[in-house]
Amino acid sequence: MSPTFRSLANANYRRYAAGGVVSNTGTWMQRVAQDWLVLQLSHNSGTALGITTGLQFLPFLVLAPFAGLVADRMSKHRLLQLTNVAMAAPALVLGVLAITGRAELWHVFVLAFTLGAASVFDAPARQSFVSEIVGPDDVSNAVGLNSASFNAARLIGPAAAGLLIAALGGGVVATGWVILFNAVSYVAPILALRSMDQKLLEPAPLVARTPRMIRAGFGYVRRRPELMLVLGIVFFTGTFGLNFQMTSALMATEVYGKGASEYGLLGSFMAIGSLAGALIAARRVRIRHRLIVGAAVLFGVVEIAAGLMPTYLTYALVTPLLGITALTMITAANTFMQMNTAPSMRGRVMALYMMIFMGGTPLGAPLIGWIGEALGARWTLLLGGGLTIAGVLASVALFLHSRPAQAARAEVADSHPVAA
Repeated sequence: MSPTFRSLANANYRRYAAGGVVSNTGTWMQRVAQDWLVLQLSHNSGTALGITTGLQFLPFLVLAPFAGLVADRMSKHRLLQLTNVAMAAPALVLGVLAITGRAELWHVFVLAFTLGAASVFDAPARQSFVSEIVGPDDVSNAVGLNSASFNAARLIGPAAAGLLIAALGGGVVATGWVILFNAVSYVAPILALRSMDQKLLEPAPLVARTPRMIRAGFGYVRRRPELMLVLGIVFFTGTFGLNFQMTSALMATEVYGKGASEYGLLGSFMAIGSLAGALIAARRVRIRHRLIVGAAVLFGVVEIAAGLMPTYLTYALVTPLLGITALTMITAANTFMQMNTAPSMRGRVMALYMMIFMGGTPLGAPLIGWIGEALGARWTLLLGGGLTIAGVLASVALFLHSRPAQAARAEVADSHPVAA
């Protein structure tokens, strides 16, 4: 088997990946449909779109440390089945409300937050469960293939959602049917998890309850400058740069005067680059800081270029470059965090990673949405890319500044060994 796809030799991983493709397709379809629903209900308000995105990711900022503790203390195989049911419920409710014509903007706000609350418990368990399915030598490959699966769905989902919404009339009811499909799609990963051979899993030992466990997770990361650097990079890119579902909606409607189908196609164009980036990442065995830093800076440069594109066609042609640079950074950062973290801390560390990466969206999305409304859609990309570059360079500067201090502490510790 090709080195790119070596994790698929594992039967449990094949089931896990297959369920993920179906669920991820539904997730991307709902993202497009939910954004279109908000634009319909708010009369194309960028601020409302930003608030919706922010509310969906706010739980990552608030609940992530607790979710990571749950992932370390509970069977991830069981937890993931529960979180998929919990994510299906708000999608089902929102879909029914839209189909019956009863959906209001506040419904979307509440249910987006509810979906985010379920997702925050799913994320650290899902991220760290990969290392329980495959061996340590294949973790990098499996993380890359997970990203490839996510972006293969991204290639299909947005375009399918846009075409369905347009075919069904382009209104509120049309978005409801697409959202309802996402609710049903969660059945696939549940069935995949239940069909796994649990004897072949290598679960990390469940962590016993001790005082200040969440604080211990924060302390573990704080003592590791190399992990802090990665968290700094993903914070700035996640907060200011990775607001594609909102920025593309504003660019498609306000700048280029396009409809739902053209907006959906932008997501698929971007997924072409994202899929390529994920597959390239799956071939890597070792991840270094320079790859994460370089990909993040290049992403910011490409985002600024996208904001300057004069036509819908030229913008669409740039989006694959956005996808490949973003996914290279994301996949490399995710793999680095997992491979450089002790198994007993992995749930809490990955929860902190997701809190920083996704939790910045409630801060950035409303701000970027307001900028789009006040200054124009192009500025969401120009400022987003500029802030990303500035934040990455600042994170690197802090990392380089901390290295001498860390070396000095290590030298002191070596010269004063603790008596046995």
